Amino acid sequence: MLEQAAQLKQALVDFVYDAEGDLAVAFEQYVATHGSRDRQDIRLQNLVVDMFLNSGEVDDRTPIDLFLASESDLSAGDRDLVKNWQNTFTGLFEIIEIQPERFKLMNWLTAKSYTVFPSPEISRSDMDKWKPGDILLSRIAPLPDGNWMFSGACIPKGKLGKPKLAVVVGEFKKNYPNQLYGDAPDLLEKAWDSVVKYHQEFVDYFGSDRILLPGYQLNKKIAELQERLRKKQLEAAGIDSSKSLKEIIQEAGVDESEVKASATEAGADEASVEKALGNNSSGMFSPKVELPDEIKRAEEVMAFSHPRWGQMFVPTYSKFVNILTSEDPVSEPNADKLVQKYLEDKEINAFIWQQLKAEYPTPLEKLLQAVLERPDFNIETDLEPTLKQYNKSLEPELPEIASVPQHLHQLFEEAVTQVQQSKSKSSKKKKKGKGFQV
Repeated sequence: MLEQAAQLKQALVDFVYDAEGDLAVAFEQYVATHGSRDRQDIRLQNLVVDMFLNSGEVDDRTPIDLFLASESDLSAGDRDLVKNWQNTFTGLFEIIEIQPERFKLMNWLTAKSYTVFPSPEISRSDMDKWKPGDILLSRIAPLPDGNWMFSGACIPKGKLGKPKLAVVVGEFKKNYPNQLYGDAPDLLEKAWDSVVKYHQEFVDYFGSDRILLPGYQLNKKIAELQERLRKKQLEAAGIDSSKSLKEIIQEAGVDESEVKASATEAGADEASVEKALGNNSSGMFSPKVELPDEIKRAEEVMAFSHPRWGQMFVPTYSKFVNILTSEDPVSEPNADKLVQKYLEDKEINAFIWQQLKAEYPTPLEKLLQAVLERPDFNIETDLEPTLKQYNKSLEPELPEIASVPQHLHQLFEEAVTQVQQSKSKSSKKKKKGKGFQV
């Protein structure tokens, strides 16, 4: 079965590379959009190629669909196998156990476990270097009987402590946003639901889906909004948010000393545990949004909220609006630089451009005609293709405010704790080292 799967997989990859017409164009565009900046790492490029097989689209059909349509001689079993590869996904896998000719892996993003077999796409010499506890960035494809095989390339990350693992998870979310919960659609649905709820809280709190405030004031209001949301989450769980963790433990009939022992064994220092037990708001965490320093220091910031796009904070939005509402936007100082910044800045997404288009279509069209040197630029037909050229997704990706599974939330909390402990120890060493030295 593994040999047959490997042959079919190679035939599928060859089919894509040999394609002409619409499939070739779609392939080229997909690689250009999703490809790694590190062109030297062939493994990252192979991951993107493998993603295209079940994520690329040609007239609402995937390359796998097109391959199956072109291969009429395949047996029913082979067709089912290839068709099931539509469920191939990318993950961050921890090696739990190395067995003869197979691996027990856990996807850190969803905490799901898999039995995964080797494939010719990863060399034996590379796999011989792997050890239990190592983290792998890879893709796996389904086989019959609930088993899986490696698909595409594999990038070993080695053994990682909690802080480094948290960073790698963050990088994964940034680089592969559509693969975050590739094997857990239920988690993805819950994450999107949390964005809707956060948006409604934003609207209820501010009275609008957009608000203009100085950066420092916005930062304070967002913190208040998150605290309000946290208390609601506790109440929904049947927990009195006015009570401390210590009181909750006592009411539950749990021995406080056991809680302390478990926490310190998990890596928390005793002082932090003591503080948590006496603090009304500790022990129960809600997703926290940290505004960048640039936003906190800005004279004014336009904050947007949307049930799919999440929250967006734009410190130059009023400046752009002032340009668009002037007598001659094209002649306004630095108008061209601001337009270019909005096109190139990743934080300025398609939603913000759509707001500008909806409210100031004519002046925005004239400004883009001048800046892009395209006199025939049409705001209705040319804006979206232009945004795609600047690698702006026309569909929202899961925002930062989305909820994460409990095990990931715990990972991030432990990572922050370890970093803080490390900084504290480093600071103490520096203080001890002060004084006259020869």
